[in-house]
Amino acid sequence: MKTTGNTILITGGGTGIGRALAHRFHDLGNTVIIAGRRMQPLVEAIGDRPNIHALTFDMDDAASVAAFAEKLVAEHPSVNVLFNSAGIMRIEGPPDRFRDLSDAEASITTNLLGPIRVTNALIGHLARTPDAVIVNVSSGLAFVPLVIAPTYSATKAAIHSYTESLRAALKGRVEVIELVPPAVQTDLTPGQKTNERFMPLETFADQVIARFQQTPTPREILVEGVDFMRNAEAEGRFDETLAALNPFLA
Repeated sequence: MKTTGNTILITGGGTGIGRALAHRFHDLGNTVIIAGRRMQPLVEAIGDRPNIHALTFDMDDAASVAAFAEKLVAEHPSVNVLFNSAGIMRIEGPPDRFRDLSDAEASITTNLLGPIRVTNALIGHLARTPDAVIVNVSSGLAFVPLVIAPTYSATKAAIHSYTESLRAALKGRVEVIELVPPAVQTDLTPGQKTNERFMPLETFADQVIARFQQTPTPREILVEGVDFMRNAEAEGRFDETLAALNPFLA
């Protein structure tokens, strides 16, 4: 992936990882469109930066996604990079008893169906656009789950699998990259932004950009420390990594 001269769409670009990466790619000379449900966080993320634009849509609604894609391509026909960054994380508790599944259903709709819908709506345009790239944001939890967030972990595992299929299907036409964050200091869950055990957001964004600037761009963007989870099963230490991540399992 080239890192300058793109027109980049970042879903969930008003907050957290999406916002930080929007700023980093804008600093490199890209036009950036950030998208989300509410305009106010998007406006705040833009600040006084030129060539960052905001569009609202509801990725949980198929009709909204379709209308958004049509508007995006009409207003920004040069868009060639899609970052599927938007997502939610709900702490559900271990799935060892009957429970309300509303959080699980919301997680699946937003974290899995959302990126699939956005990709589906834009794939025709991207497939005929030079230097086209799709970046799907998964998680270290795709590879070693957090038991108190089982559906979130499962959706990220599904995004990993979906990305592998997408890469094979689009080979030679659209570059497909997976970004695998560790625990990062954002507002994804209560208290996460100030948790000193988590990677600072700015450090994460710096490392992500450094890896995108490698030639060739890695098919998986793995920042410092997340390979411990990414490679746990392949290295024969899945059980011990699961226990380390979920100390209450002991």
